[in-house]
Amino acid sequence: MNAKIPLAFGAKQVPMILQTEAAECGLACLAMIAGWYGHHTDLSVLRARFVISLNGVNLTHLVQYANGLKLSARALRLEIEELGQLALPCILHWDLNHFVVLVNTDRKGILIHDPAVGAHHVPYAQVAKYFTGVALELTPMASFKPADERRRVSLMALMGRVDGLWRSFGLVFGMALALEVFALAAPMLNQWVVDEALVSADRSLLNVLVGGCALMLAIQTAISLARGWTVMYLSTHLSLQWMANVFTHLLHLPMAWFEKRHLGDVVSRFGSVSTIQHTLTTGFIEAILDGLFALATLAMMLIYSVQLAAVVLIAVLVYAGIRVLSFGPLRMANEEALLLGAKEHSHFLETIRGVQAIKLFGRELDRRGRWVNLLVDSVNRSVRTEKFMLWFGIASTAVFSAEHLTVLWLGAGKVMDGALTIGMLLAFTSYGAQFGGRMAALINRFVEFRLLSVHAERLADIVLEAVEPEGQQAHVTTELAPRIELVDVSFRYAENEPWIIRHLTLTIEPGESVVLVGPSGGGKTTLVKLILGILKPTEGELRLGGCPMQLLGASASRRLMAAVMQDDHLLAGSFAENISFFDPQPLQERIELCASMAAVHDDIVGMPMGYHTLAGDMGMTLSGGQKQRILLARALYKSPKIMILDEATSHLDVLRERQVNQAIGELAMTRICVAHRPETIAMSGRVIRLGNDMPGLTQ
Repeated sequence: MNAKIPLAFGAKQVPMILQTEAAECGLACLAMIAGWYGHHTDLSVLRARFVISLNGVNLTHLVQYANGLKLSARALRLEIEELGQLALPCILHWDLNHFVVLVNTDRKGILIHDPAVGAHHVPYAQVAKYFTGVALELTPMASFKPADERRRVSLMALMGRVDGLWRSFGLVFGMALALEVFALAAPMLNQWVVDEALVSADRSLLNVLVGGCALMLAIQTAISLARGWTVMYLSTHLSLQWMANVFTHLLHLPMAWFEKRHLGDVVSRFGSVSTIQHTLTTGFIEAILDGLFALATLAMMLIYSVQLAAVVLIAVLVYAGIRVLSFGPLRMANEEALLLGAKEHSHFLETIRGVQAIKLFGRELDRRGRWVNLLVDSVNRSVRTEKFMLWFGIASTAVFSAEHLTVLWLGAGKVMDGALTIGMLLAFTSYGAQFGGRMAALINRFVEFRLLSVHAERLADIVLEAVEPEGQQAHVTTELAPRIELVDVSFRYAENEPWIIRHLTLTIEPGESVVLVGPSGGGKTTLVKLILGILKPTEGELRLGGCPMQLLGASASRRLMAAVMQDDHLLAGSFAENISFFDPQPLQERIELCASMAAVHDDIVGMPMGYHTLAGDMGMTLSGGQKQRILLARALYKSPKIMILDEATSHLDVLRERQVNQAIGELAMTRICVAHRPETIAMSGRVIRLGNDMPGLTQ
């Protein structure tokens, strides 16, 4: 697709909003069209208002959400030739599983805002390939009112608490200010050398001036070295604290947040910390100093000549105008480059993780082709940004070269007229070059700071997202009996999704062994995740030991529980570290005891390095049965009061499974199992069947 975005100076434009979650293209399209009509909002606001699942939304859902935004919706089926007759902007159904905003049409194709990749022009030949023939026109209702609900993002909110930040900034600023004083004095020394020492042939004065310059140079070098060390310390200190704050917050986000985002996108958003931190530590102080130094040099230029100073000011204003007019496309190019880079990174990581399946199905070339396409898209967007920077460099050189020639021409005339001396002209030229350079740098810094909003908005998706609530009675967790109660619990993933669990009332007594059975998709794993606090019930209440889990908080209630889920992973480390889950003070005797109960002790001892054998990345060096038994040992090491096993023995042979079930059955704990195999079901004390045939439980 051709990346051609027309510029519209002063005209109202459809805002470009890129989706954050994998399935929210519909919400992004609604936000763009609402913004066109004056209701400015963002995805975080719409996400809280209209909850959607990973299944995404269909046209019916979009109509309902549009009504909530006071936009009247009209669904249409049409041919490509009729696209020009639509009321623009409107939403198009795209590539069978996606929504885009149609912004404009012309003789060659259409301009769309794609929330997945950004704005681009699509030729009609490709429109025929992607457009499904369904469109949705949106117009404001009588009750529609312009508003601005966009979330404001501040750097201090993104940064959190950083100790010693302002003290370090003050120290760096003081040393940098001292360096600027020396820089401001240098042109005056040049003037004195030309007008005083050379004209009068005063060698003594020349020696004094040169000696003074050498002393200033030595002091300037020492201060520069000290400033460099301080900036390096500040940058490292800020980076460590900031990244630690963001990573801590990231780990406390609910599981639903991770499930709706690609891994590469999460990594890309986390990486925005480094970009923002680097710009702040190297650019913030320099921007302030550039502004102060520019004012000082402007004052000096006005003292020398108002006319010549006006020429330099006009050149600076011309360059500033160029940067301002091109800011919108530059920002969009940066935003799209980040998004496409994240997509490429996600595909790369997914390919590496699934390399076994890719090889078995012979899809290496297909995966390579898709990755290359994503890489080309990412590089093309990056090239667009580089073109902008190249253009700015050429514009800066052209504007300030013309300014320098004009100053020389006018200044030489003033020297001939006796209004200036040669030394004064040289000093003014130096001040003019410094003023132009500092103002150009200040303008560039200003643009960089404005572009930080792209990274700030991406980082805000992590930092400003609500963490799992702690609960008001978390301190009473250890005193609670391991009794689980579900009171009229219902659950579905989104408002327009079917119910997975409906009006379920259930009590599991302390020490009871319960097995959940039923067809796939019947709600077994969903029920387990509700008990673990990974999901929150849509209706009803869960209680632990008679206390509502909402008051306890998910983190506190999990202290009583241990679980082995279907998609659990081992971490890179030894078997002992994985069983103790990297306990800082592991108990070797307990590690071996838990491994014995999980029937994996003999397997580990038989390996060359025993418990010090490395598990490998995600446990790939183990068989499926060995991995499951180590996961079981890890859960047992926690000494939980409630053990939850979701198909945790599905890879074991019958003998091993019986051995493990007997060992776990002898422990005094409440046990909840999801199973299909008769051996596991037979060893339970109570069977709960979930599925379509049960009242209150639906698939």
